[in-house]
Amino acid sequence: MKKLFIMALALISVSTFAQVDRSVRPEPAAAREIKIGDYESFTLKNGLKVILVENDKLPTVAWTLSLNTGPISEGDKSGLAGMFGQIMRAGTTSKSKEVLDEEIDFMGASVNASATSMSAFSLSKYAEDVLKIMADVLYNPAFPEAELEKVKKQTITGLASAKDDPNSISGVISSIVNYGKDHTYGEMTTEETVANISIEDVKNHYKKYFKPNIAYLVVVGDITKKDAQKLVKKYFSDWEKGDYSPETFVQPATVEKTNVNIADKSSAVQSVINITYPIDNQPGSADVTKLSVLNQILGGSGSARLFTNLREDKGYTYGAYSSIGASRYSATFSANASVRNEVTDSAMVEFFSEMNRIRTELVSQEELDLAKNSLRGSFARSLESRSTVAQFALNTELNSLPEDYYATYLKRLDAITAEDVLAVAKKYIHPDKANIIVVGKADEIAPKLERFGEITYYDVDGNVVDPEAMKAAVGAVDAKSIVDKYLEAIGGEAVLEAVNDVKMVVSTNIQGQVLTITSLKKGNTMSKELTAIGGMLLQESIVKDGEVKVTLQGQVQEIAAGPQLDGLKEGAVMFPELFYTKAGHTLQMTGLQTVNGKSAYVMNVKSPSGATTLKYFDKETGLILKEESMAGAQEVLEYQEVAGIQFPKKIKLAIPGLGAIEADVTVEVNTGIQDTEFKIK
Repeated sequence: MKKLFIMALALISVSTFAQVDRSVRPEPAAAREIKIGDYESFTLKNGLKVILVENDKLPTVAWTLSLNTGPISEGDKSGLAGMFGQIMRAGTTSKSKEVLDEEIDFMGASVNASATSMSAFSLSKYAEDVLKIMADVLYNPAFPEAELEKVKKQTITGLASAKDDPNSISGVISSIVNYGKDHTYGEMTTEETVANISIEDVKNHYKKYFKPNIAYLVVVGDITKKDAQKLVKKYFSDWEKGDYSPETFVQPATVEKTNVNIADKSSAVQSVINITYPIDNQPGSADVTKLSVLNQILGGSGSARLFTNLREDKGYTYGAYSSIGASRYSATFSANASVRNEVTDSAMVEFFSEMNRIRTELVSQEELDLAKNSLRGSFARSLESRSTVAQFALNTELNSLPEDYYATYLKRLDAITAEDVLAVAKKYIHPDKANIIVVGKADEIAPKLERFGEITYYDVDGNVVDPEAMKAAVGAVDAKSIVDKYLEAIGGEAVLEAVNDVKMVVSTNIQGQVLTITSLKKGNTMSKELTAIGGMLLQESIVKDGEVKVTLQGQVQEIAAGPQLDGLKEGAVMFPELFYTKAGHTLQMTGLQTVNGKSAYVMNVKSPSGATTLKYFDKETGLILKEESMAGAQEVLEYQEVAGIQFPKKIKLAIPGLGAIEADVTVEVNTGIQDTEFKIK
C-alpha cells in the first residue's frame, strides 16, 4: 500500500510538471512590502533629534550631525560654505589641528566638518573618545585666520583650474541660466567673492546655523540604545538652542522657449553639451518614482536611449546621459554629452529627437521591465549598507514622508505602467522650453546652432559677452603687433638677442613627491631633465643640431616624425616669438577671453610642422598669461625680472591625468653653460 501511495504521488508530480509550458517566462510575483530595518529615535530637550540604527556586524560606530538649514545665500561672499568645514576642523581653543589629527589618527578614526554637517567614525571601543573630540570641535572651534588664508588660496587655485575645464564651465553657466546669478542656486564663486570672506564671516556662519533645534544626529553601528542615549545626553545636552528662520526660497522662472548659450573654448576639439531646465520634483510626490523610471529609459544608463543612439548608433560620443533630480526646493532636468565639434548640431538633433519620442510614444514593455529591474537592483544594493536605514529615516523626517515610504517603494515601482511614463514625460520633458549650454569652439559650432534658438555668448567666468564687440576688438589689432608688444614687454628685442644661455628650474610638489624640471638652453640647443627627490633622473630630453634624444627612466624613446618631434625641436629656441616671421609660423587672432580676471587676446600659432599652440596675451601689458598645446596648458601666475627680462616666476601646469599643478620657477641668464651639457650619446 505504501509503495502504491508513493507511485501515485510520483504520477501526480509528473502530470503536474508536464502541464507547465517552459517556453513561456513565468510572471514575476507581485512586489511585497519589505522590511527596511529597525531604528530608534529620541529628542533632547534642546531640540536635537537623534536617529539610532544598531548594527553589530562590524565593531564600528558612525556619528553624523546634519543641520536642516535650507538653501543658504552667500551673495558677495560666495564660496564661504565650501571653505567653512576645513577652517572649523583646524583646531579648537584648547588643541591645535596637529594635536587633534594625532589623537584621531591614533584611534584610526576620522572627524570631519562642513558648512551644514559634522561627522565622526571609529572602532566601537573608541566611540566615546572620538565623540568627545567631535564635541570639542563643535563647541570650541578656534577658527584660525591662518587657515582661512590657506583655504582661500586653495580655493582660488581651484577656481583657476575650473576655468580650464569645459565641464566645470558648463556647470557654472547651467546654474546661471537656470536660476540667475542673484538666485541661491545660481550664485558664482569668484576670486573677488573669496577675497571678500573674513574670519568674522566664518564665525557668523557658525553662530547662525549651528543650533541643536535644527539638527539631526544619526548614529549607526555597534552600540546599544542605552549606551547611545547616555553618550548623546552627555555630550549634546548642554548645546544651547537658538532662534533660526530659514531664508525664503524663490522658485526659478519658467523657461519660455528653447535658447542656446555658448561659452567659447578656442582650443576645444569637443563640445560639452547640456540641455537643462528647472523642474518641481519633490521627494514623496506622486511623480517622483515614475520620473526615476522615465530617466532610466531615457538616459540613466549605458543601455538607455540616449547612450544607444548617440554612442552606439551614431558614434558621436563616448557616452550620453540624462538626470532628473528630486528636491524639496528646486530640481533640474539635464541631458548631456561631450561630442566632436563637427557633430555638435547633429548630436543636438538626436537629443531632441529622443526627448520628443519619449513624450509622444509609449515605451516598450521590454524597456519598462529593464528599467524597473535596474532600479530594483539599485534599491536592493543600497540595503546592503548599514547606513541606509538611517538615511531613509532622516529623509523621512526632512521631507515629511509617510513612515512606510521606503518599505512600499517596490510596490510603487511595480505598479508603474508605460502610460504612467508617457504621462510624466509630457509633464516634465520640454524640448521646446529648454536651456541649451554648449562649451566649445564658438567659431566652429555657433553657426550650426542658430536653428535651435537665440544664442547668448558667455566667457569662462559666466559673464555675458558680445561676440561682435569682441570680433571688432580683435579685428582692430594684427597678430604681429601683439607679438611685438609682448617682446617689448619682456625686455625688448635688443636685450633678448644678447642672451647667450638660459637656465630655468621648475619645481613642484605632486602628491607629496617633489619634482624638478631643469632646462638649459643655448642657441638652438636644449637639455631638459625631470628629477625626483634625491636627484633620481626620470626623464631627459636633448636637442642639438636638429637631432633629438628622449630618455625615459633609462630607456631611449623613439619619437616618430611629426608634430611631437618638430615640437621638441622648436622648443629648443630660447625666445621663439623673435623668429615667428622668419621661421614661417602662421599667426591668427581668434578672439578675446578672460584669464584670471584679465582680458586677453587669443592667438593661434601654427608652426611649419603643423603643431598649433594657443597663446593668451594680456590686453593691457602684452605679457603671455597662458599657453595651450597638445602637451597641456601652462598659465603664468606671476612674472619676475632677471637680467632685464621678464620670466615666469610662478606657473600653473595643466597636465593630462594629473590636473592643475602650481610650480615655482628660478631663472639664471648668461652663466656660461658649456656645450658639453648637450651631448647626445
